[in-house]
Amino acid sequence: MSATDDSVDTGVVTAPGAATKAIRAARPSRRTVETDLGRKRRARRIGRLLTEAHPDAHCELDHSGPLQLAVATILSAQCTDQRVNEVTPKLFRRYPTAADYAGADRAEMEELIRPTGFFRNKTNSLINLGQQLVERYDGQVPGRLVDLVTLPGIGRKTANVILGNAFGVPGITVDTHFQRLMHRWELTAETDPVKIEHAVGALFERRDWTMLSHRVIFHGRRVCHARKPACGACTLASVCPSYGTGPTEAAPAAKLLKGPRARELAVQAGVDPDLVPPTAVVSDTP
Repeated sequence: MSATDDSVDTGVVTAPGAATKAIRAARPSRRTVETDLGRKRRARRIGRLLTEAHPDAHCELDHSGPLQLAVATILSAQCTDQRVNEVTPKLFRRYPTAADYAGADRAEMEELIRPTGFFRNKTNSLINLGQQLVERYDGQVPGRLVDLVTLPGIGRKTANVILGNAFGVPGITVDTHFQRLMHRWELTAETDPVKIEHAVGALFERRDWTMLSHRVIFHGRRVCHARKPACGACTLASVCPSYGTGPTEAAPAAKLLKGPRARELAVQAGVDPDLVPPTAVVSDTP
């Protein structure tokens, strides 16, 4: 059965196709022009549903303090958070201060961070970052966006991660998951990360920006996958104009859920949690 068929197995007794038809009736139509106010209201609804779906959302890079977070975020480029978290404990013990990074032996550091990939470039960034922090900021990571983006290895995305999670300054993190879901939900057509950040920021309260980023990224990693989203096991189905991109039937959709709360996500979407395979619960969420 195709992803657009009307028959949906929700794990509960229902008339054939009733669940899918109800979702299609409620969700925004591609054929109608959504007003700015309508988009903002839908965005806020998405935000509330994400809050309910992912109460455990958080920065998945293990860290203690701004320096460790800055280092971990630099290492996360083209690498999973899980792999970074496997590398950083030893790295953090070896280099506890900015001065330690500034004076690091290049070969030793390269060997420590090799599993994260692009280790030579990342070593350059970390050593240069330490030097800049020592020379310009007395060894401390600054808490302003304008200062952070001038540091080696730190762009606007990384700066917002640091500000939001180490300094409590609201920021939107436009990574690949965030950008993909903003387009899939049709909350913006912008493709430039900075423009996406501003467009989405205008739809939500500033105080919610940091947690919104975490929840969107959680959803992208656990439910709304790039190639085949779990549409039939997604609590956002009624507000998603891209519903049907992935399977809408409960059984195949449930198999696409990932993470330790995969079965809970299924229940929230009205799907039988037994349809979630055991491997999904322990699977990596890149």
